Parts: sequence; structure tokens; C-alpha cells
Amino acid sequence: MSANDDTRGYLITFEGSEGAGKSTQVERIAKRFEAHNQAVVVTREPGGTPIGEEIRRLLMHSACGSAMTPETELLLFAASRAQLVREVIRPAVDEGKIVLCDRFLDSTTVYQGVGRRIASEPVAMINKFAVGDLMPDITVIIDLPAEIGLERTRHRAREMPDRMEQENIEFYRKVREGYLMLAKALPGRFIIADGSKSIDEVEVQIWEELRKRVI
Repeated sequence: MSANDDTRGYLITFEGSEGAGKSTQVERIAKRFEAHNQAVVVTREPGGTPIGEEIRRLLMHSACGSAMTPETELLLFAASRAQLVREVIRPAVDEGKIVLCDRFLDSTTVYQGVGRRIASEPVAMINKFAVGDLMPDITVIIDLPAEIGLERTRHRAREMPDRMEQENIEFYRKVREGYLMLAKALPGRFIIADGSKSIDEVEVQIWEELRKRVI
């Protein structure tokens, strides 16, 4: 997909470790685009479709999740993504809309590849199979020290943290390093925002970069 083709839309993905504030920024940036008369679709991973939401429940909240192997986790995320791409993202982009997705294939590269230490070759192959030729046009990483992200997740108003939020600090540190390595390898696709700043400051930083590339 080429973002230079005026008949096509954009796929903009948001990445970062737990507690980075991705969901909040997705909502705010969607409103920014809508204020510029852009058609916007907001979605998330895992989930975004009825099938994907069932997979999300299994991945995040199922009582049997503690027994899940890294390989199973990888394949379930990919299954949710494959459905989301074909049911939601691809049609919207083909219609010229801007799709804002809370996580996408880079999460698998980092969480399952770097965090779970699954070899890069099968991760890349499964990612490719799930998304086909649809890659993000722009990826926003909300970068945050692992300690701050972990502290934020502990203060969320929810009865029980999900399975991914229960990882230890070393896992979060590896995830952060993984994202920064991706951004360094592909600087043309990535925007890095300082997640330790206020919500308003992060929003402005992200919007200024996106406006240059999209509006």
C-alpha cells in the first residue's frame, strides 16, 4: 500500500508498553483528524472484530491463560490480526479512510519476539501471513520507562490486571528496548513520543508529527 496514492487512506498504528497511554492518544488523535474532516476508523488489537474480541478474552482474561505457551500466544495474536485486517482495516484503507489501530504487528515482534524470546524468523513469517501486504504507513511509539508504565498499570481502576499487565519489570524493560530498536531500524515509519510528559503534551507532540505527514 502506498500512502502517496490519493485514493487510499492511511494505517496509523500506536505502540508502547503497558501504561503508556496508547488508548487515550488514539481517541484524542481521532478527534483531531475528524476536526479536519477526515474519515477515521478506530480499532484495537487484539480485538476489533467479534472473532477478535473472543480471542482477546482468551488472551487477556481467561482463567486458563496462565498455562498458555509463548507459541500459542503468538498464533492467537496473529489470528486476531488476520481477521481484523481483512474485515476492518483493509476495506477502510481502500475507501480512503484513516485507520488508527491501538497495537498492530510490531507488538508481536516486540512482545512475543523480544519479550518471550521466540526466534525472529517464525515471528516475521507469521506476521507476514497475518497481514499480507498491509503494513502501517506510520507507527507512533509512546515511549515510557518500564518502571513508570508498571506503576501506572497498578493504579488503573480495574479489579484485576490482565495477563499481559502481570509481567515483571524485566519483561517491560525488554519490551521498551525492542520498540526502540525497531524505531532505530525503520526511522521513516516511526514517530517516538515521550510518554512521561502530560497527556496534553504527548497529544500535541504526536499530532504535530502526524499533521506533517498526513494532512
